[in-house]
Amino acid sequence: MTSHLLDQPHHDGSALHVPAGTPAPGDRVPVRVRVPRAAGVAGVWLRTVRDGEPRLAQAVPDGVGPDGEDTYVAEVEVHNPVTPYRFLLDGPGGYRWLDGRGVHAREVPDAASFRLTTHDPAPAWLGDGLVYQVFPDRFARSAAADARPVPDWAVPAAWDDEPAGDGPLAGTQYYGGDLDGIVEHLDHLADLGVGTLYLTPVFPGRSNHRYDASTFAAVDPLLGGDDAYARLAAAVHARGMRLMGDITTNHTGAGHEWFTRALADRAAPERDLYVWAEPGRADVSTSPDGQGYASWLGYGSLPKLDWSADETWHRMVSGPDAPIGRYLRPPFRLDGWRVDVANMTGRWGSEDRTHAVARTLRAAVAAENPDAALIAEHFHDATTDLLAGGWHANMNYTGFTRPVWSWLAVDGSPVAAHGLPVTGVRRPGSAMVAAMRDFDAAVPWSVTARQWNMLGSHDTPRLRTVVGPDAVEAAVTLLLTYPGTPVVFAGDEVGATGDNGEHARTTMAWDQAAGGGPRWDAATLDVYRRLAAVRRGSSALRDGGMRWAVVDDDAVVFLRESPGERVLVVVARAPWAGITLPGRLLAPGAQPETLYGDLPVTAGADGLRVAGDGPGVAVVRLA
Repeated sequence: MTSHLLDQPHHDGSALHVPAGTPAPGDRVPVRVRVPRAAGVAGVWLRTVRDGEPRLAQAVPDGVGPDGEDTYVAEVEVHNPVTPYRFLLDGPGGYRWLDGRGVHAREVPDAASFRLTTHDPAPAWLGDGLVYQVFPDRFARSAAADARPVPDWAVPAAWDDEPAGDGPLAGTQYYGGDLDGIVEHLDHLADLGVGTLYLTPVFPGRSNHRYDASTFAAVDPLLGGDDAYARLAAAVHARGMRLMGDITTNHTGAGHEWFTRALADRAAPERDLYVWAEPGRADVSTSPDGQGYASWLGYGSLPKLDWSADETWHRMVSGPDAPIGRYLRPPFRLDGWRVDVANMTGRWGSEDRTHAVARTLRAAVAAENPDAALIAEHFHDATTDLLAGGWHANMNYTGFTRPVWSWLAVDGSPVAAHGLPVTGVRRPGSAMVAAMRDFDAAVPWSVTARQWNMLGSHDTPRLRTVVGPDAVEAAVTLLLTYPGTPVVFAGDEVGATGDNGEHARTTMAWDQAAGGGPRWDAATLDVYRRLAAVRRGSSALRDGGMRWAVVDDDAVVFLRESPGERVLVVVARAPWAGITLPGRLLAPGAQPETLYGDLPVTAGADGLRVAGDGPGVAVVRLA
């Protein structure tokens, strides 16, 4: 029989439990824990760690909460840049611990403790709307694109051609999308509820993805050049949206002006910019004249930058024309950067300067625009890097994308698990939630609240291919209601498909937008639009805390709570047993107000009844 988790003590880092704002060293921050009477708790202590040493302080009763839950409060002294804490609960059956993963009747490591940090959080605007990712070659062509010559590295493709999924063509297939084409379709972004437009690189290279930059000094003429980038920035900002760029701090392209000078002249200052190594080692490539250099995963087209060199800092960050600052200034005025391969930047053998690079990039970005964002690309466990005061947040593949895929994946799907040499698997709800809680608990709430949550990107299979068309609504509901910043890869909202990252880089079928068609699913677009509107109109969904209520094999239920609102979210992948939740969740005299979805949630004498129908979703305002 399905049971609920709402009789367990609860704490998270949201405003209901921790005062808003970033603490300074020496501050004493009151933190509150909610303890339902049914939890059988007789006493609460706060356990903090100061300078590596655990300390205990008794929490004191702080009244009764709106749900009849006892509230306890204690103060955390912020002595270190990151201060971990958790709660000790005493009662019948012995003591228990409450941390970010839940309540435990056993000893637990500090890895999942709650955390306060003195590092400033990501800017609040990230949560104001969707982040919309555009791969410029595949989004839209303006009329000017027709007059541009096809570069010598490229293989021309018609707009409706299927993208190559592997082989040389995957990087050279050229569709000719450009920046003015994006400007022509900003109405689509506005209708979707986009707050931030994020473009993959716009610097010239010798590939359609442009992660192999040949210069950082100019925008690719194939996209329209600097003038077109400035026009796009002006148009985006005029609509009240933000614009974020994409930069490679781990490597350049082998055709980059710096690298070609370094190869040609061993006395050139550019020589210091790269990591040189003996050929034959792992991740080392060899130039035509026999010079060995470190490269991304051994791909010779992507030579690795050396962050132990002053010249690298000058060229990338501190110099007057360094790209990190230059593109945040007029006429482009970018609102921040997504940093490609952030996890490898500054790491090579015994050298590890990643945290120093991240902190310096953050300071440089803030010097140009104090409200700018710095987002890392990190495909696996980014938690250690996210505690260092550098990256504001991460592309949350491990804490959101993969868990959601694993719960909603099509049974027997041949699509590979992202980044793994095996196929995906359909797991129960408990596995999805455990993974989410593991990764959320390992970083401060200020990071969790702004993580870039995605259902896919230019590096992954398409959502629709992974979960099938019938489960898209469930996935999008999770995306738009879960804590963090929802990110949409252009085309997902109209039902794009693709088996892997390259194959998923489909073009937008603008010619089908008015009347629909096989490459433009109007029903899926409506799901995205409606859920995005619900999120925009809800303080709880944008900024509220997170409390798991039900974790079933085929359904999950959770609460998002802000000081002025409580929203219940139900997502079912199949029929399940249903449940009755405590009636105290409803404000006095209130009735459940369905904001989105078709699953019945009704109030009765015995509590709040959530029907076991499915598949389906419900987003319901309770207070």
